Amino acid sequence: MRVLTSITGSQGHARDMLPLVRAIAEAGHEVLVVLPPSLAPVYAGEAVRVEAVLPEMSDSIMAVIAAGAQTRAREAAESGLPERPPPAMTVFDEMLVMAGGPHITPTYQLIMALAKDFRPDIVVRDSAEVAITLVAEELGLPHVAGPSGTTPLIDIERLVGPLNERREELGLTPRSDPGALYRYGRFDSVPERYAFSAFDLPPAIRYRQPAIVARDEVLSREIADLPTDKPLVVAAMGTVLKALWQFAQYGPPSDVDPFKVLLQSLAAGLSELDCYAVLATGGLPTDGVEFGANVLVVNQMAQPLLLQCADLFITHGGYNSIREAMIAGTPMAVLPQFGDQPFNADQLEKLGLGKVIPATTAAAVHDTCQAVLSSSAIEQEIRRARQEMLALPPVESVLPYLESLVPNS
Repeated sequence: MRVLTSITGSQGHARDMLPLVRAIAEAGHEVLVVLPPSLAPVYAGEAVRVEAVLPEMSDSIMAVIAAGAQTRAREAAESGLPERPPPAMTVFDEMLVMAGGPHITPTYQLIMALAKDFRPDIVVRDSAEVAITLVAEELGLPHVAGPSGTTPLIDIERLVGPLNERREELGLTPRSDPGALYRYGRFDSVPERYAFSAFDLPPAIRYRQPAIVARDEVLSREIADLPTDKPLVVAAMGTVLKALWQFAQYGPPSDVDPFKVLLQSLAAGLSELDCYAVLATGGLPTDGVEFGANVLVVNQMAQPLLLQCADLFITHGGYNSIREAMIAGTPMAVLPQFGDQPFNADQLEKLGLGKVIPATTAAAVHDTCQAVLSSSAIEQEIRRARQEMLALPPVESVLPYLESLVPNS
């Protein structure tokens, strides 16, 4: 069986897909993974072919923003009226644009060129990467969506229109069935009772993600040597810190540096907490930020391993990070910034797995962490979630389903 996979978004998306892709390859199937260059290292050493040719998600976002600005400027010039401000968008509007906006047309063309050479039997995609679905439709291939957190936030009813606009640009036949996006199924790696769903979707085929994805990861010596007489708090904001730093460097001038505000709030809040803390910065500059003696600052860490011995996880609310904390049984304090993170944070609090940090301030970080650490209800619920996660079948259990979609595979 020849399997074509496409991935976009952050490294969290790439790690979401890695166990599934690895299981397919280890079962003896040939796999081609198409992704942006920044995600390629996640698949280094895997028995798959990697083509790092897709645009970076940050570039796609900036292209969408630039296209909107150009449209508003043109409309103002034609009408003689003042230029309209950017429209207010909900997270569901944003997910709709990222799933079906004009930027997926060149992505389709890149993937189609590779597909014609690779001649796949089936498509297994990151749920955030929709262009490959159009490729699968055109080639008459079954296509299954992977387990990333974007799926539950895409309104498939509203997506019909934007996708038909893309089909028109590409000379493809329009389609009216909203369910076509998941006609051949979708995967998830969180139990149904803890599903992060905003819309009604076809039932998912669920499997257990391995607690450890990167096979060569170990805890660093400096982390392993931390004392154990106080709670251990882990703070990692995924790619959020880097994104905020990039916006501050290349975005419009502003009196407020959101990257520095976030980092200072985390540092000050943790410094006042009676704990030992590990704060990952992603290697970004920390000049001007003060850290207490109880805070160990690292560029990066083996997050899944560290969560297994942590008492609390401060996260931005990415789906991959939430899932890693659930399978480790680690309560969460969530400080969302953009995209799907505010929805995920609210859902997580409703499920009783942690609390939302209500503001990007040191006091809010400190008080929320203290509340989570002292909550027996949250501790009991996250233990229940871990038990439910461990009751899911292993990722290899989905292989017969995929193989059934490809006769004579």
